[in-house]
Amino acid sequence: MSKSNLNMFQPVTINQWKLRNRIVMAPLTRGFARDEDGTVTDEIAAYYEQRARDGVGLIITEGINPMLSGKGTYGIPGLYTGAQIASWKKVTEAVHRHGGTIIAQLWHVGRLSHSDLIGRKPQAPSPIQAEGKVHKLHKPYECPQAMTPLEIEDAVYHFQMAARNAVLSGFDGVELHAAHGYLIDQFINERTNKRTDQYGGGLQERLRFLREIIEAVKKEISVERISIRFSEKKDDDPSYSWASRVETLHAYLALFRETGITILHPSTESYASVWLDGLNFHQAIRTQWEHIMIGVGNLSLETAEEAIKGSVIDLAAFGRPFIANPDLVHKWKSGIPLTAYDSTRHLSVLI
Repeated sequence: MSKSNLNMFQPVTINQWKLRNRIVMAPLTRGFARDEDGTVTDEIAAYYEQRARDGVGLIITEGINPMLSGKGTYGIPGLYTGAQIASWKKVTEAVHRHGGTIIAQLWHVGRLSHSDLIGRKPQAPSPIQAEGKVHKLHKPYECPQAMTPLEIEDAVYHFQMAARNAVLSGFDGVELHAAHGYLIDQFINERTNKRTDQYGGGLQERLRFLREIIEAVKKEISVERISIRFSEKKDDDPSYSWASRVETLHAYLALFRETGITILHPSTESYASVWLDGLNFHQAIRTQWEHIMIGVGNLSLETAEEAIKGSVIDLAAFGRPFIANPDLVHKWKSGIPLTAYDSTRHLSVLI
């Protein structure tokens, strides 16, 4: 039976984006870029084009490095060279040919890198080594070097230049990856930031790096086209939680209002999980946030529709279903059973 009358499938205007529906392709690290130069291939262009042809409302790209030191594993694309800009143009042009909208997620992993990948010790707010091993490299994380004020300024500049390059590449916007324990999040997290200068100490000081990046990126692209991904959860530290969820969330939202941000992409492992006072993460944010919110976290079509109908979220992002089903939107609309995601079948190829 057709489900095309659901709220999920209705056109919606999100600031300056006129989207065909409320379905978002979540950022998915695939690792298929040319490792030697960070450019994307025709195969990657075809991968995004297929999802755009099928009618997805918004595509958020896999994480893209604003500078070499941001690279966390093999095959990650960049947006800091002319060749990388040219290669992404093929992607944006293909998506736009089918009436799609696509934004570039800017991603710097900070300490979660390795000298084998970037030719130098990883950079971080403080020299605190992460536990675990580097993805695909299978070597333990190294103890990072604490960034100097000049290196922090340089990183902010590279985020700004990556936003400029995103515009040159034809992207409709950018998303700043400030979640999951990567560089921006490492500055915010009191476990990974032990600085005593203006970038460390209290929560407001630890948020300064993100604030400076937002202000720099706004010089290159309208603030209405900037999304922020943030989270409590850390990929490298499953035990972590905010010391005060009320205070921390309030500080984040105050920062976003002060900088003019209106699109949030809060990340959580499970959308339905209770987070505070009987509310899930997105519901808790909605009690204080009047602007756009993208829902994510193992959503189903039904739970996403309920969240949108209840005005908790405005858009719903899906990851694994898009890896296994290039025609996900068509299948949902037509009531066709989905291909179940299988990492052994789907992670090693682009379909």
